[in-house]
Amino acid sequence: MSVEDTRGITGGDVADVEGRTAEAAVTTAAALATSYPVAPGYQLNVRSGPGTGYSIVRVLSEGAWVRINCQTPGTWVTGPYGTSNIWDNIGSGQYVSDAYIRTGSDGYVAPRC
Repeated sequence: MSVEDTRGITGGDVADVEGRTAEAAVTTAAALATSYPVAPGYQLNVRSGPGTGYSIVRVLSEGAWVRINCQTPGTWVTGPYGTSNIWDNIGSGQYVSDAYIRTGSDGYVAPRC
């Protein structure tokens, strides 16, 4: 992905080769490279789908960090970062409740699944 240099351009909407604005392309690239910490002191269940009714496929250890591929609504969960129905996809068939991930936001921080 190439992003055109936007220095010195104000109020403009410069697009990259894929048709996105330069700002959106940079934001997307940054989101893909960002990892988020699991709440301190918690071992977090990773489930096969976006909800507590799905089977546990593994458990993240205390101090783990995750990369969020995409996010989707699911069952409501209350955790250390509030109550949320957002579930984070961290791998193929692997979801964790966003209420246990410190993203710095109560909303979506990644594309919808």
